[in-house]
Amino acid sequence: MSTRVLTNFDLQVPKDIPEALEILDNYQDRITPVAGGSDMLVAWKLGVESGNAMSVTALPDLNYLTYDDNDGLRVGALATIDQLLNSDDVKNKYPALWKAAEIFATHQIKNTATLVGNCLRASPAGDASATAYALGATLTFVSKSGGERKVHIDDLFTGYAQTSRKPSELATELSIPAPGSGSRSAFTRVTRVNEDLAKLNVAAYLEMDGDTCTQARLVMGCVGPTLLRLPKCEALLKGSKVDDATLDAVANTVNDEITPIDDQRSTAEYRRSVAPVFLKRTILKALS
Repeated sequence: MSTRVLTNFDLQVPKDIPEALEILDNYQDRITPVAGGSDMLVAWKLGVESGNAMSVTALPDLNYLTYDDNDGLRVGALATIDQLLNSDDVKNKYPALWKAAEIFATHQIKNTATLVGNCLRASPAGDASATAYALGATLTFVSKSGGERKVHIDDLFTGYAQTSRKPSELATELSIPAPGSGSRSAFTRVTRVNEDLAKLNVAAYLEMDGDTCTQARLVMGCVGPTLLRLPKCEALLKGSKVDDATLDAVANTVNDEITPIDDQRSTAEYRRSVAPVFLKRTILKALS
């Protein structure tokens, strides 16, 4: 059991979205919105000063997970990782996201952590956020003065633990397009045990026409200040038959696109050595 003491902060618990938007409009960047809080509690125990926090857990109508063939997957800001894991729609239509949920931390954290929160934490080691990135998710934000704003995940991550969310905005939903008939996805990661953060993770989304890849989104984590898309590798796949030669070319290119560092979980050298292997393995897993 941890013996660390949380830093002092004032907690706001709004009862509806207008009250939450009023708080965010007043406090701006002097307050931290919290849903499951699994990452923020760790940060506070380590001495990170927040000053003010706003729990969104009492807000109505944000705890939902729905799917249909027109709107795709819609995940409310309070929907937990466990809800993803227990959704047949996620398991059958978004296998990469389901796999990330399956190996996500502990059962206790699965029951509190949210997909939206994982994306907004903007960790370069994020598992669920890596798959949301590969699947082309869109986040919906609302604010008191600006109304509703939609941000594609390609435009979300701006730096280490930083996003394009404005201080006055509340995230309400993450949506992922419905997969086409030829879509494939997979997720893998390198770690010691599931409870640890990844040493490296990979999410792949492919659209296939027979043996030919017509579209690709490849994301790798723990190899840069943010989760990284791999556009050079994607370009090698797009329009090509996915055979051994193509996969070898992709594997030989990935180290041109990543900038890993040494840290407490691994070394840059190790990450560079396994990145080609796990990228190729993830693509093959998606195709199978």
